[in-house]
Amino acid sequence: MGWDRRYQYDRLHLIGNNVRFLILPEAHVPNLASRVLALLARRVSADWQGRFGHPLWLLETFVDPRRFHGTCYRAANWLAVGESRGFRRTRAGYSNRAHTPKRVFVRALIADAQARLRAPILDPRYRHGAPTMLLTADHMRSLPACFADVPDPRRGQGRRHPLPAALGIAAGAVLCGARGYKAIAAWAADLSQQARARFRCRYRNGRYEVPSRTRFRDLLISIPPDDLDRALQAWNAQMAVADEGLALDGKTMRNAIDEQGRQTHILGAVGHQSQVCYTQKKSPPSP
Repeated sequence: MGWDRRYQYDRLHLIGNNVRFLILPEAHVPNLASRVLALLARRVSADWQGRFGHPLWLLETFVDPRRFHGTCYRAANWLAVGESRGFRRTRAGYSNRAHTPKRVFVRALIADAQARLRAPILDPRYRHGAPTMLLTADHMRSLPACFADVPDPRRGQGRRHPLPAALGIAAGAVLCGARGYKAIAAWAADLSQQARARFRCRYRNGRYEVPSRTRFRDLLISIPPDDLDRALQAWNAQMAVADEGLALDGKTMRNAIDEQGRQTHILGAVGHQSQVCYTQKKSPPSP
């Protein structure tokens, strides 16, 4: 695709994955497989729009080269673009070592699909949910542990979700760009069951649950900021050992003007290796 990983996790909803395609052995119809794929490509984007509220721009599938050549996909104008790294899905996430790489086929549903998917700015009509970036499994497991010593201000009967899990999710959402309670809740709702397990979320009726927007709000306004800051600084110090250097970047906030008529500036520090934002400072420039 050629896109930056900063964009990847915010645009995967525009790509549909063909998980399984099977023609039974007793079906003997000329060109049946490629015909079905062609009909699918014609209508799937509109169906997706009606069901999920946004279209699809690209289809992808994986073919095991040990068993198949992907002939029907080629006949339906799908393109072979390379091979996967060979890691398999497991119940715990992905396998620890690579197995047989799969051949990757894609089918563009719009003109210039690749260019539009990797564009620096995505059309607001096609943005989806909260802004997302990649947090590793170690990040997800370590964040709740840093909040384990924060005193819980809730009454005993009001503790539906573990405090370290809720604060860890909120911190992870903010690290990934979420701003405000609604964005934090949206980011949490998008977490997979595997990710929720890593955050040690509440397990009920066979599923891991995340707090609602109001529960995030009530928690964050009831905990002293100093306790939150100490916990986050401890996590920063733990993650900093992986970084050989920091990147500093400053921005001037548009239409943010103080009483003296000066625009507000934001300065952030991000680790090169961990891609963790260690701190952000907001202040007006010196006169």
